[in-house]
Amino acid sequence: MSSSGAPHLEQLGDRPFSFYPPIVGVEHNEWVFRRATWSEVLVRNTKSEDEVWVPRRFLGAVSKVDEPTMIVGLTKEFELKGGQLWPTERRVIEMPRPVGPSPNDPPVEMRKPTRAEVIGIRSNSGNESKIAMVVGAVLILGVLGCFLVVSFFSRTRIEYTTVMQEDLGLTANDDYFAVVRKLGQPASDRWKEPAIEMEYRALAYPDRKMTVILMGPDRKRMQYLGAMNEAWRPIHTVTNPAKGDSKAMLQGLKRF
Repeated sequence: MSSSGAPHLEQLGDRPFSFYPPIVGVEHNEWVFRRATWSEVLVRNTKSEDEVWVPRRFLGAVSKVDEPTMIVGLTKEFELKGGQLWPTERRVIEMPRPVGPSPNDPPVEMRKPTRAEVIGIRSNSGNESKIAMVVGAVLILGVLGCFLVVSFFSRTRIEYTTVMQEDLGLTANDDYFAVVRKLGQPASDRWKEPAIEMEYRALAYPDRKMTVILMGPDRKRMQYLGAMNEAWRPIHTVTNPAKGDSKAMLQGLKRF
């Protein structure tokens, strides 16, 4: 893979490509370019139709040739969780060392016992064996306990329930005034710093534990994009005939 003379990701158009290393948790490693901003690139899986925002700083070189497929490099290994990319964490649990002589120790028959060693073997061998068994059992139980805790937290994910369309009654054609008519005046109204492509507006409804997001090319033409919960995760999305489902855009929107 070489970057000299190689095309940029935006130049691939509709040609499919594969990430290397592949994204963990995605069975079908074939993607197509959708669109890009100055800091992120949106790609779509050709089989699952999932859309993912990839920060530009994690994109590597693009291969010059596309046989058998075009390769786009990633600077580190990622896994897909909740529609977002997260660096892969490799967890290694060190097992306790066996109780007993080291493999580098000389054989017992080659060691010259001293008087103290002979006395120790005759008087304390039973107690030492019991102590060794207790220590070994405690170590094994500790390792198993750590393994169970790590497994529990590694599998625990924050899940959210999508609010059904009829619960909010909002569509991609609704503007600020339509939102206020249906949900009432927001507790706060804030704007995201001016962006290159789109403007974003957040209407907070703490009694409903959600924030309504509006988006548009300028502040006079803003339309409903969806709603976020208190953890800033999408709980309601809409479908726009020109842009598709708003879930991917909401997932890539940083809190403001």
